Amino acid sequence: MALVLDPAAQDLLFREARTANTFTDEPVTEEQIQAVYDLIKYGPTAFNQSPLRLTLLRSPESRERLLAHMAEGNVPKTRTAPLTAILSYDLDFHERLPHLFPHAPHIKDAVFSEETTRETAGALNATLQAGYFILGVRAAGLAAGPMTGFDPEGVNKEFFGDGRQKVLMVVNIGKPGPDAFAARSPRLDYEDVATVL
Repeated sequence: MALVLDPAAQDLLFREARTANTFTDEPVTEEQIQAVYDLIKYGPTAFNQSPLRLTLLRSPESRERLLAHMAEGNVPKTRTAPLTAILSYDLDFHERLPHLFPHAPHIKDAVFSEETTRETAGALNATLQAGYFILGVRAAGLAAGPMTGFDPEGVNKEFFGDGRQKVLMVVNIGKPGPDAFAARSPRLDYEDVATVL
């Protein structure tokens, strides 16, 4: 067999997993989310940048602050999800590089002195980490509902007023509720995407 990962784990992470649109009211614990992060932090990023930041909305007050900036169709599921995470990237991620990339600490200034460079690299590598985060949520037996239907400028002003973080996506997290999943949409076959030279 080409894959060494157990078929049940493959199903949990990929084949049977879907974007959830409804959730039960079963809480998502801090222990669960910390376990998710402690797993996904090992996913690769360039120079081990690790620019992803998580803002976890547990209180009704914090949730209402976000709802004002969500697209109308995303409001009900975001209001009722047990946990909502704002995934953002830190524009000052380079400050941690001497710790995260200790064999080449000069990278901090040699490569990332310009904020435009950090913004491009931070967005790209945090997006990689966001993919790991969604898989980590699934690995915890939970469902994820990632969304980009919101006003990013509004979310940034509301939650990251100092301008040092920028939102990537919003992810609702919990146990799937009734009619949580749409029918599986088609996927492209290998022959459609792979070019062998």
